[in-house]
Amino acid sequence: MAGIFHRLFKAGESEAHALVDKLEDPIKMSEQAVRDLRKDLQESLKSLAEVKSLAIRMTKDADDAKRLADDYERKAMLLLQKGQSGDVEASEAERLAMEALNRKEEAAARALQGGQQAQAQQQMVATLQSNVNQLKSKVASYENDLVMLKARARTANATRKINQRLSNVDSKGTVALLERMKEKVSEEEALAEAYGDMAASGGSIDSEIDKALGSGSGKAEDSLAQLKLKMGIS
Repeated sequence: MAGIFHRLFKAGESEAHALVDKLEDPIKMSEQAVRDLRKDLQESLKSLAEVKSLAIRMTKDADDAKRLADDYERKAMLLLQKGQSGDVEASEAERLAMEALNRKEEAAARALQGGQQAQAQQQMVATLQSNVNQLKSKVASYENDLVMLKARARTANATRKINQRLSNVDSKGTVALLERMKEKVSEEEALAEAYGDMAASGGSIDSEIDKALGSGSGKAEDSLAQLKLKMGIS
């Protein structure tokens, strides 16, 4: 039983370490932050569109109510004019004009209330638009940071690999190898020079005779002249 709990604890511990490592990875954290901000931005844009749509409808309803109130007032004035001209009985004209004015007041009240609601909605639109602009700025900033962070991570990784390779190079062994190579080359050069001297000094007897005769060519010429003189040869 203790072994089972021990294995479970080790498994949980490894998962916890993996989670911590993942959370501590700045690139992964930045990528997640950008994804979250993009999601927030999309939701904010959707909310902004809905609020703008509602504000537009409220403004339109308020304008329609105001036009209706103006229309009822115009009709009430026409009814009174017809009552005065006799086209419509005066009492009937006044009754209908009163009804028109009542409806005009109702429409005017709706126009006022709708205008106030539309104005409040427009203020909410302005607030949401400001929030959306801030989110857009943050998303752009995080995206730029993410690009720079990835570039720095790649550079740091490449630098680390190069430094690791350099640290693994045996500088002492390399220097010793070069010194042995220098000694070997010096030995080969000295040996080549020795063979050259031996080749120069290892000539034949004929070459030695020719060399000796060549060095004494002056005396041989004198002897030849004396010999010709003795023999009477000019």
